[in-house]
Amino acid sequence: MTHSFINGVGMTRFGRHPDETVSSLALSACRDALIDAQVDPREIDAVVFGNATWGAMGGQHGIRGQLALQNLGLRPVPIINVENACCSATTALQVATAYVKGGLAETVLAVGSEVMSQAGLPELLAAFEGSWDVAGREQSIERLADWGSKTPVPPDAVELASRTVFMDIYAAFARDHMARFGSTPEQFAAVSSKNHMHSVHNPRAQFQKPFTVNEVLEGRAVVWPLTVPMCSPVSDGAAAAVVSAKAVDKSRAVRILAQRIGHGGSWDGVDPRGHVSHQTGLLSFADAGVDPGDIDVAEVHDATAVGEVQQVEHMGLVPYGEGGLAAVRGETALGGRIPVNPSGGLESRGHPIGATGLAQVFELVNQLRGEAGARQVDGARLALAENSGGLVGVEEAAVAVTILEAPAR
Repeated sequence: MTHSFINGVGMTRFGRHPDETVSSLALSACRDALIDAQVDPREIDAVVFGNATWGAMGGQHGIRGQLALQNLGLRPVPIINVENACCSATTALQVATAYVKGGLAETVLAVGSEVMSQAGLPELLAAFEGSWDVAGREQSIERLADWGSKTPVPPDAVELASRTVFMDIYAAFARDHMARFGSTPEQFAAVSSKNHMHSVHNPRAQFQKPFTVNEVLEGRAVVWPLTVPMCSPVSDGAAAAVVSAKAVDKSRAVRILAQRIGHGGSWDGVDPRGHVSHQTGLLSFADAGVDPGDIDVAEVHDATAVGEVQQVEHMGLVPYGEGGLAAVRGETALGGRIPVNPSGGLESRGHPIGATGLAQVFELVNQLRGEAGARQVDGARLALAENSGGLVGVEEAAVAVTILEAPAR
């Protein structure tokens, strides 16, 4: 096994791009990553392309990466297509690293690209439906209803008529967390407010508007206890990374210490330490030879605010039951003990599904280089990305954890 380094990263602004395509966004992110890595396209030995919705929304299956990157100027190298729900881009990065560590390639390009805003509502909802058990839909709905029933929904609660199934999933997660640990909507709102505050300093974020806790609570209801500011938007965008066995520029090359992907579905819902996220995190920390307390900055999967609450607990960054309280106390904000989602997270930076994992990596690479500007975490040396998606049983279907180390200085 050899070391692997991220020598370059690129990312478009996330948002609604009516004049862009999966290809145009991917090409933009890839070109920026190649320039950042000081690598010519013809030096790339393989490409791994992540995308989750082009098939469901546009009918494009099978050769997505080959079509998206045909004008990048590559040699006739392998292009591997990966689809793994919201983990698609991180999966692309892990496959790229495996190529390098396995000695099959010297330099590999990982890219995730998604256009979600141009589809009609039926196509959009269908894309999300594909990330849980379609055949067992009714049983899943019943299980989630039971899962969240320990915290009754207020009789005057209203719901957004058109929403993805994953908002109902996260609402059930939220109500379970409230019953299990005593968390509150105000704590979820504190997470959301923090992330929206962070995104003010991120020029690539979909939203750059601050929200107070009260403004989050007073936002339009999605499904109780979630409001619109607590939830990730429909987004377009792309992100990319160049992975190599060698550091091109030792002052800027970020080392990959650990990468793990775990699949969910076996958790019985009792002890949270049995959750796929916690188990995958434990393996990742063991691989890296570090502990949660060593992490200086993290990006976690906050498709809703409760997602961040759950994942910072599963990763061991805060004790179980204190994910929301940590945001209330300012521990997970910039300047706090363990800044989480300095990019603004999925809630505010945006969530083009097939690009999100590499957007997390883009943020953390810049943090570890000391190039994050107004959202820079002072002295960041170790960073963690947690990216998850889909649903099997009462846990995420896929969870990816990446631990990165700052360049040698």
